Amino acid sequence: MPQTSKSSGAGAASPASAPDQGEPPPPEGARAQVAAGDGEEGATVDDQGDPEIVKSPSDPKRYRYIELSNGLRALLISDFSGADGEGGNGESAEQEEEQEEEEGGEEDEGDSGEGSEEEEGDRAEEEQDSDFEELEEENPVKKKKSSEKQAAAALCIGVGSFSDPDELPGLAHFLEHMVFMGSEKYPAENGFDAFLKKHGGSDNASTDCERTIFQFDVQRKHFRDALDRWAQFFICPLMIEDAVDREVEAVDSEFQLARPSDSHRKEMLFGSLAKPGHPMSKFCWGNAQTLKHEPREKQINSYERLRDFWRRYYSAQYMTLTVQSKETLDTLEEWVREIFIRVPNNGEPRPDFSHLQQPFDTPAFNKLYRVVPVRKVHALTISWAVPPQGKHYRVKPLHYISWLIGHEGTGSILSLLRKKYEYMLTHTQKCVVHFVFQYLKMLQTLGPQQRIYEEIQKIEANEFHYQEQTDPIEFVENICENMQLFPKQDFLTGDQLMFKYDPQVINAALSLLKPDRANLLLLSPENEGCCLLKEKWFGTCYSVEDIPEEWAERWAGDFELNPELHLPAENKFIATDFTLKTSDCPDTEYPLETVSSYIRFHLISPMIQKSPENLVLFDLFVNILAHNLAEPAYEADVAQLEYKLVAGEHGLMIRLKGFNHKLPLLLHLIVDKLADFSTEPSVFTMFSEQLKKTYFNILIKPDRLGKDIRLQILEHCRWSVIQKYRAVSKGLTVDDLMTFVRGLKAELYAEGLVQGNFTSAVRHTHTDFLTSRYQVYPTCRNTSGVLGFSVTVETQATKFSSEFVEAKIEEFLVSFGECLSGLSDEAFGTQVTALIKLKECEDAHLGEEVDRNWFEVVTQQYVFDRLNKEVTLMLLHLHVTLPTSTHPST
Repeated sequence: MPQTSKSSGAGAASPASAPDQGEPPPPEGARAQVAAGDGEEGATVDDQGDPEIVKSPSDPKRYRYIELSNGLRALLISDFSGADGEGGNGESAEQEEEQEEEEGGEEDEGDSGEGSEEEEGDRAEEEQDSDFEELEEENPVKKKKSSEKQAAAALCIGVGSFSDPDELPGLAHFLEHMVFMGSEKYPAENGFDAFLKKHGGSDNASTDCERTIFQFDVQRKHFRDALDRWAQFFICPLMIEDAVDREVEAVDSEFQLARPSDSHRKEMLFGSLAKPGHPMSKFCWGNAQTLKHEPREKQINSYERLRDFWRRYYSAQYMTLTVQSKETLDTLEEWVREIFIRVPNNGEPRPDFSHLQQPFDTPAFNKLYRVVPVRKVHALTISWAVPPQGKHYRVKPLHYISWLIGHEGTGSILSLLRKKYEYMLTHTQKCVVHFVFQYLKMLQTLGPQQRIYEEIQKIEANEFHYQEQTDPIEFVENICENMQLFPKQDFLTGDQLMFKYDPQVINAALSLLKPDRANLLLLSPENEGCCLLKEKWFGTCYSVEDIPEEWAERWAGDFELNPELHLPAENKFIATDFTLKTSDCPDTEYPLETVSSYIRFHLISPMIQKSPENLVLFDLFVNILAHNLAEPAYEADVAQLEYKLVAGEHGLMIRLKGFNHKLPLLLHLIVDKLADFSTEPSVFTMFSEQLKKTYFNILIKPDRLGKDIRLQILEHCRWSVIQKYRAVSKGLTVDDLMTFVRGLKAELYAEGLVQGNFTSAVRHTHTDFLTSRYQVYPTCRNTSGVLGFSVTVETQATKFSSEFVEAKIEEFLVSFGECLSGLSDEAFGTQVTALIKLKECEDAHLGEEVDRNWFEVVTQQYVFDRLNKEVTLMLLHLHVTLPTSTHPST
């Protein structure tokens, strides 16, 4: 039951997959070819990577594993890839520092402010405000290709909320907060966050059941200093008593913001079904009640217990560290040994819960639970308790099984549910559960299929072999947790690859998935009023009952298989040709270096904006088109060919990404379904009702409603969500839709972007074929040529009124205006230099560049070298003094 707690800057990625949840392999014989970067240009003999660590052939980084004398284990990652070329040495940190000082100097320590929780990660929109929803989703980050990645580090401690004392639920989570409150060496409270903010960095931390992870990133030249500051959390944190109440409030606020989440509520309810005394039933979040009020009533000194917990569990032998930077492995090793050798080792054995393998071996598990959700959702969860599968990570039996159960193509459970939609309106619960059990019985009867296993294996191996480089902070976070789970050679592969087909291991897992071992949990608003029980912490209303006797009797015997359920056919979308094409575009600035490619089209029609009814019909058209594609395009999806249809304000956007070999096949499928569009009345009715709910949900979300009103004010002609809600409510028909689609196709204009491993001839072919917490963030906007600056605050309605928040925003604007007016040339230069560094930060992968180019296409500005131009202008004006009259306004 993880909780992502502290969040600064850009935030963090999701937790790494457990051994059986990752995506899987190269063939067994591939290990010798997937070695750890030996002989790369620019590396000395002593600076080679560790050949035992298996990595992707497309991974330019070098790796070295070390163990310190205090028991801490570390993986060092030297990454010289980027604009300077693979394996190149690049500039030294000293050279970069001299250059930066020439450009703008350093900022005083006191100018950095507190923490960076309100930084880029919480930005809801990009600086170019747009009425295109997909642009806000993608947020083309302001980067340029000519500089370097951030340096990053992550540390995983093999302890989590399972180790909480029974009398102090949430203590591990609370400690994760408290260590940030300064250290003996760097005593300033929140000083680390301030340091990162000043140097373009971010940090985050999370507490899980058996692991706690900390991570940060920062500009490379400040990495050594940041690493030393960060390490003090694990060496000598102050954890001053005066900060306890404030951080308890932060933990409590996190919990209060999580309470309305149905996923968290379901997770906590599920944990409460565990055996009494099992740690799975613990309240891992913690709140003011468990960390402040109850301890005082019971005369428990929570502060002393906090320090005791740190001494007992924040010990070097439980820790795995991953660091990545544009330094040599020798330099990284020197830094890590020098800094982290001071992390204490208490000599105590590692927390071990391996003897508690059957938390749900209890009569309370095999029942039907009805739950009242917060949102208006209907969801059925079927769960089985199985033994830990970590030892089978090379086979990944649960991944194989879940891949088949979750399949969405012909013969799958979902395919059958789509066909039976009308029947299911009155037989939903029993129908869905029975289909699942029938499918499982088919899998158990047929047994594991080597063809299917090897197909999944090939898909995962392709993705691993040709993986694009990820954001360093996400990468190190994943790897430091992998180090807790897998042997050294599989640090990079253990959660991704399927190494070995073993039908006995798969059969053993399959045999446990029987109806009489299942837990059924049904979320539905219709349960309101009949759920008299209440979960202790989240207050979830629920009821519990035996599995209906009629169901149990049907499943107890040798029930029939469904002929409409069968195994998937061979996947024709799996790529086999990975040849890099020779560029035939002489004016291109970007050489082809990847087999991944991108295709994007914007199909524009004036029909869409003629009336609110047309907008609704267009939304229905896009949703039903996606529905029509779901089954035939699913095989492409699992083969790592991604596609998305987006209903923009003025047209349909088609976005495709994946290996170039089979990407055209997917494009042809989408265009064929578009050209031959049709629908059934039942499908039309289903999506009309769904769209009505979507519009209603927008109207009750303050941020979405605020955006809609703002754009109505700024744009010349814009239909409101209320108008669209009224249009869909008055009752449109299938004939209305088909008439609209005919008119749409009769007046359609296309713009496209084809980028990646294609020749220009192939690109033309594609084109021709188509004919927790409160959040505070500022945003610079350009809406239809109207420039603006806004400050957005999202907070708990029970804590602050909108009037109070508005007053605080106004106070901020006044104080910020005064601060801006008094800004020195040197301080201004520092901010400009930091922005230049951000815009010069290299793309992590081709997709970031594609997002920027696509933004230029859909906004019809076509300034494809925008970042270069912006950086050039900032360098020209770097020493210009700010006007004294500058004052921000909303």
